[in-house]
Formats: sequence, C-alpha cells, structure tokens
Amino acid sequence: MQFSKEMITFATNLLTESLFMINQQLLKPESIVVVGGSNNVHKPGGAIVRNLLQGNYQGTLRIINPKEDEVQGIKVYHNPEELPPTDMAILVVAAKFCPGYVEYLAKEKNVRAFIIISAGFGEETKEGAVLEQQVLDTCEKYGASLIGPNCIGVMTNHYHGVFTKPVPVLSPKGADFISGSGATAVFILESAVQKGLQFNSVWSIGNGKQIGIEDVLQYMDEHFDPEHDSRIKLLYIENISNPDKFLLHASNLISKGCRIAAVKAGSSASGSRAASSHTGAIASSDSAVDALFRKAGIVRCYGREELTTVGCIFWVLEEDSKLREVAHPKLDNFAIVTHAGGPGVMLTDALSKGGMNIPAYEGEGADRLKANLLPGSSVHNPIDILATGTPENLGTAIDACEKDFPEADAIFVIFGSPGLVELYEAYAMLDKKIRECSKPIFPILPCLNTAGPEVAEFLSKGHVNFADEVTLATALAQVRNTPKPAKQEMALEGVDVAGIRRVIDGIKENGYIAPQKVRELLTCAGIPMVPEFVSADKEELIAEAEKMGYPIVAKVVGPVHKSDVGGVTLNIRSKEHLASEFDRMMQIKDANSVMIQKMISGMELFIGAKYEDRFGHIVLCGLGGIFVEALKDVSSGLAPLTMPEAESMIRSLRGYKILQGTRGQKGINQQRYAEIIVRLSTLLRHATEIKEMDLNPLLAEGDNVTAVDARILIEK
Repeated sequence: MQFSKEMITFATNLLTESLFMINQQLLKPESIVVVGGSNNVHKPGGAIVRNLLQGNYQGTLRIINPKEDEVQGIKVYHNPEELPPTDMAILVVAAKFCPGYVEYLAKEKNVRAFIIISAGFGEETKEGAVLEQQVLDTCEKYGASLIGPNCIGVMTNHYHGVFTKPVPVLSPKGADFISGSGATAVFILESAVQKGLQFNSVWSIGNGKQIGIEDVLQYMDEHFDPEHDSRIKLLYIENISNPDKFLLHASNLISKGCRIAAVKAGSSASGSRAASSHTGAIASSDSAVDALFRKAGIVRCYGREELTTVGCIFWVLEEDSKLREVAHPKLDNFAIVTHAGGPGVMLTDALSKGGMNIPAYEGEGADRLKANLLPGSSVHNPIDILATGTPENLGTAIDACEKDFPEADAIFVIFGSPGLVELYEAYAMLDKKIRECSKPIFPILPCLNTAGPEVAEFLSKGHVNFADEVTLATALAQVRNTPKPAKQEMALEGVDVAGIRRVIDGIKENGYIAPQKVRELLTCAGIPMVPEFVSADKEELIAEAEKMGYPIVAKVVGPVHKSDVGGVTLNIRSKEHLASEFDRMMQIKDANSVMIQKMISGMELFIGAKYEDRFGHIVLCGLGGIFVEALKDVSSGLAPLTMPEAESMIRSLRGYKILQGTRGQKGINQQRYAEIIVRLSTLLRHATEIKEMDLNPLLAEGDNVTAVDARILIEK
C-alpha cells in the first residue's frame, strides 16, 4: 500500500509518541502491584487478584492494602513506602486517592505502567476531570503508560489484568480486542466465548485519557510481526478522536494481512448545525464513520453478536493455510450440508440476499454422492443427508463438496441434535474434515442446550460455532462486500487546483454562492454541466433562450429549495411561455433572477458532500431527484476518493440494479459517474471552505453524465 508524503510524515511524527505511551512495563511487566487488592472476589480489588493468579502470571505479584495482612495467599504491603520497585500498578481505589498513588509510585518506586480501574473521573464530574488530568500529567512527566481510568483492565497471554468474567481462552492466533467501554467489552466477550472464539489480547481503554483505540492500533501497526502476531482485530468504539490516525494504522494493518471488524456506537445523530441542503439533511456523523471504515477496509458491524460472528468468520479463514495470506478471499459460491431442510433453505435465502450463490449440483458427482447416502437424501444443494444421517454420511457429503464440486468456495455444515445419532461422533467427524479439507468449513451447531457438552467438546478442539445460519450469512455478506483499503492518493489529472483556489479566495461572503461561481468551480474540477444562462432581465433571458434553442428549463435563483416554492418549470417551448414563467418566478420570495438551461433527459443521479469536523468532507452518491431524501439510498466515502472507492460506493447502493439497467432500460456509464465523484472529492480536498454541496440531479444518458443543478455552501 502506498501512502502520500503527508501521511508518511504524519506516521513518522507519531512514532515517538507511540513508543512513549505503550511500553514494555505495560505489555510484559515483571512485577505488578494491585493497589486495593483484597480477599473479596466479589469486588474489583479481589477479582483482579483472582484473575491474575488463575491466569498463571509468572512475574512477582504484590498487594497494597492497609487493612489486610494477606490477600489470596499473597503477603500484603500496608503502605506504598514498603513496596519494592515495581513495573506496573493496577489501581482499584477511590478516584480521589489515585493522583497521590500515581505520583508516589512513579517517582519513588519506578512504576512505569498504570491501569486505573477506578471510576469517578472526567466521565462523571468536573472535579473528577481535574483528578484525571493530574494523573495524566504525572504519567507524562515520568514516561509511564496509562490505561483508563474507568476501565476493566488489560488481558494478554502474559497477565490477566482484568476484574471481570468471562476470561476467554487466550491464544497467540486469537483476536486482539480493543474496547472503549468496559461493560460492553464484557458482553462482547460473553458472546464470543459461547461461539468458541479465542483471544490474543483484550484492551479496555475506559476514558482513554492517554491511550485510546487509535494508539493501540498504532502500536500494533508499528510493531506487527506477521509470524507471531494475531491477524484478527475486533473493535468497539464510542469515540474516534483522531480519524486520520485511525485510518492510517487500521488500513496499514489490513494491508499487512490483518482483518479488522468494528462496532461504532453513538453515531446516528445528525450534526448540530441545521442542514439546508439535501446532503446536509442526510449526512451525519454516521455517514462519516461509514466513509472512514470503507476507506480503511474495516468490516462495519452494528451489534455485539454481529461483531463476534464476523470475528469467528475471520477465525475460520485464518485456520485455512491457503486463505491466511489472502486479505479478501473469493467467497461467492457455497455448498450447504445439512440434516434439516428448513435451516438449509433459510441459509440459502440469506446467502442469496447477500449476493452469494448456492449452485445446484448435477451430473456424475451428484449421482455418486446420492448413491452413497441414505434413500431420500437430496444432493442438489443444499445437500440434505436427512435427520437419520450418520456421521459417516456427513463425512461423505463433505468429501463430495471437496472433490466433486470444485465451484464451491466454502462449505456450510448444519448439524444439531435430532435425537437419533450420537453427536460426539458426528462432531468428531466434523473436526476431522475441518482439519483435512482444503476449503473452509463453517460449522452451524444450533443445539446449545440439548447438546451443550458435545458442542463444548467440539469448541475445545480450537473450532468456532455459528449457532444461527441467518446471522452467519448476514455477517459473511458484510465481510465479502467490504472493499480493500484505499490507496492514499489524490486524482489531480484534469483538475485545475489553482483555479479552484482563485474562485474560493475571491468569494468574500458566507452562504450559498452564485450560480456562476458554482459553474466556475465545477469547470475547474472537470465536471460537465448543462449549458445555462442567468439574468434578472426578461428580454436578455429571452434572447439567450433563442440562441440556446427550445425546449428549455427555467429555474428561480435565490431560494435554496426551488421545487418547494414552484421555482422550476420544464419543457418551455416558446418565448411567450418563458416570459410568463419569468414574471411568475420573480414574484417568489427571495428571488433575484432566473436561470435557463438547455433541457436534456436521462436517469437522475445525485452527488453531495458535507464537511464533518475531524473527518473532513463526506461524499455521498445515489439516485437523484426527489428519491434522495425519499429513499435515502446513498453510500458515503471520505475525500479524497480513488476510482475503486467510487466504484465500490456505486455498487453498494440498494438501487444499483437500476443503474445497471433493468426492464429494458439501458444502464448508466458507471465509470463516468465514478470519475465525477472522484473529481468532486479532489475539488473538496482543496476547498475546505465548502461545508455543503449538492449536485442534484445529474442526468445520465448514453455515455454522458451531466450536472443539471448544483449548489454550494461556503463558510470561511
């Protein structure tokens, strides 16, 4: 992946900061002190000591507690003065005591990593924010790492520094999980453990006063070891404080072979500034997140079940030695092996809805498989081995998918408890085939209640389970349809950057700019517009219409939403009609002139943009005209955009089939549409004063895509 000089400089400037924030004392402390550790495992201070001990921490564990002499078999120090020098401190005491402990331990005991579990800081009160800042100042003064405050802790293969349960199975090839919320992290771990997903590390950053999600990603990026580090990253995000930093390191990790999925919560509300354009009404901080994730190549999820399901999909792909090095494997055609017809049908429907195929199997391979299964079995795909099917039948069906049906990219196996066969044997067969088969196998074992021990034994062998087939298919579609990370480059060919700046710098007032200025900006960007003329003089307008040729369109100039005030008239074919419409439009409130355009036809498209603080310009595209707000079928991208990004935006529209052509109608020139999206994004990158922008509609006919109406809001 290639980055611009600006991005490389940005990364270089961050390197020292990253090394300073995440140090070896945090990652692999040789000694840990729990300040507030206790014998009560039902409270955080006792639970965190329990987890450290049960996690077989190999370093020296120390406790500070003025009221206890021994905590869970460990000698206790009554005050910090008695403590020997220690690498890391985990604080589980009231917030008001934390600044003093941090100052003393950092200065006198050489503690260089702190995990503060305690709440009651900036998340609650102004006084708490002052305490939090004091802690941060001390950590920066002594070069110490700080996780929290207000978190559940950190869990690695080296130490289990959390007070919560469940503690998942930890494995170097398991997922790295970073969460902005401690309670939500627990719920996500609960969901993951049930599925058998293993973890390499868990980071609960809490308030993230020093180390946020972007910082953990940065460390993982800059220290990535493809031979030993996990390639699966799961994120629960409540705030993206530095989108540029997040984008750089997330996309870099994915380009190095990692797979990242994330939930971003709290991003559904629109921006605080009232929106006056179509784009402003539709775009929100959620659009910005969509755009950021698309550019980075992150699979976006909307809940913990979806996140952990995607994590399990990543696990299956990582288990396959051939797919491990393929960031975006081919997942188009699937074989389904089941002993229950209904789940197979529901899975087929869900896969089809997600754009995937379940090809029918016929011919010699299908005939041979049918002969080796029980009478009444179906082999056309889904392959139904019946409720009476044996573990041997299951193995035979999987072998056929492997050898006789080469078009299958992967295999789904649905096998629950019909009460007729021994599931231990069936799941042993499934385990064997997963290890032997060259194609990835997705196990769907739905009977977590009646076959709990059998499923648990299967998971203990290092597998995952997808208990619901529709949830799996939906998550798989998200993985499959997530684009690759975009190259950090800008399309400049045919764009007059100097001209763009001259126009912008020449505009002195904020607000919607005049049509002529809009035309000048779009011309500088190489975006075609329909011929037009604006005048407040009726005779001058009529004379220009005679030159332009009828039919024409007349539009009022002044009001923002022309259609809402009756300010658009189509198919004007005479000067008398034009004169009448001119007189009528000039009576509309806020009207200052009338625009005429040559009338053209075609499919209506839309491109818009909105400036979002910290993210930059969010570019939207979709079907145009009244459908923009009525259907809200738009996709978003983060400027500047590349051609693959723009093409991905177009393909992700629900109405994409309309753009392709349907019911005898010819489709649009998608490449030309994508080029205009890219050119617009380049224009925006060089004109941050543009806060909102609509090109609605653009008309697509034949090979041409032409902007018919545009408005641009400037704020300097």
